[in-house]
Amino acid sequence: MKIVEGLDGLRSAPPGGVLSVGNFDGLHRGHRRILEVGRQLRASTGGELIVVTFEPHPLTVLRPEKAPPRLTPATLKRELLAEAGVDLLVVVPPTKEVLDLSAEAFWAILRDEVRPRHMVEGGSFTFGKGRGGTVEKLREWSAGTAVSLRVIEAVEVALLDLTVAPVSSSLIRWLLGSGRVRDAAICLGRPYTLEGEVVKGYQRGRTIGVPTANLDCGGQMMVAEGVYAGRSTIDGETYPAAVSIGRMETFGDKLRQQVEAHLIGFDGDLYGRTIRVQLLDWGREQRKYDGLDALMEQIRRDLDWTVGRVGLEPAREIAQI
Repeated sequence: MKIVEGLDGLRSAPPGGVLSVGNFDGLHRGHRRILEVGRQLRASTGGELIVVTFEPHPLTVLRPEKAPPRLTPATLKRELLAEAGVDLLVVVPPTKEVLDLSAEAFWAILRDEVRPRHMVEGGSFTFGKGRGGTVEKLREWSAGTAVSLRVIEAVEVALLDLTVAPVSSSLIRWLLGSGRVRDAAICLGRPYTLEGEVVKGYQRGRTIGVPTANLDCGGQMMVAEGVYAGRSTIDGETYPAAVSIGRMETFGDKLRQQVEAHLIGFDGDLYGRTIRVQLLDWGREQRKYDGLDALMEQIRRDLDWTVGRVGLEPAREIAQI
């Protein structure tokens, strides 16, 4: 997948391709349906499959307090788009020039300079200054031009409580904020993944025989506080990961939220590395324990449960903790 940036990069896109514009945060099943249709059109009419995405989200500039936390860091989003068959990714930063473009002006760039053969968008697609462009306007403007528009309806999924819901990034954020990572995975089509640099924490886990990787996940969407079963792949090897997200109240720290992942069976130094941890299931809420012995007993149960949920080979270290 080739990557270009800015409006100049957009203008350099080869004509006659299949184009989709959007934020694509999460690369969820709705996004994947759009890209699936794009691949089908590419196969039948030729050209390249081109995705135009805004990075970071325009609200980070316009109204930072309203900007949604990202579901996929930029590096992961690019990998997922490449896996989905995108030929060209146009990354448009939210500069003043971009933010000042009206919907009509942006459409004119697409119609007259990019000249795609097809556009594929979701039903809730908006674009241009003040979100002045809608799918309805795009239908109107593209009628009678060389650009064929395909509008894809929302993908509906059945959640674990048997609720049927249309997939959206907003729904996924709500599910994650409620700790419902299994439902989020249904919407995403894969487990939700935290990505972060491993930084130094209090190092208490090391002193009690359960070293943890403390992740700095930046502005990524954080799940509800609790203990989760996950997995992480390091240097080609995949390990069960018991993930604790919350505050260390047992040790008197009620203010600083931490993301700690204990990779069961891993022995090595991860400081300074950026790793990914997939969250597979919610185990329990955070709670304060009356002393270290009670905490250690719960940790043993958490590790056993994690290995069972993840389905990877148990590590002998559990019995030694």
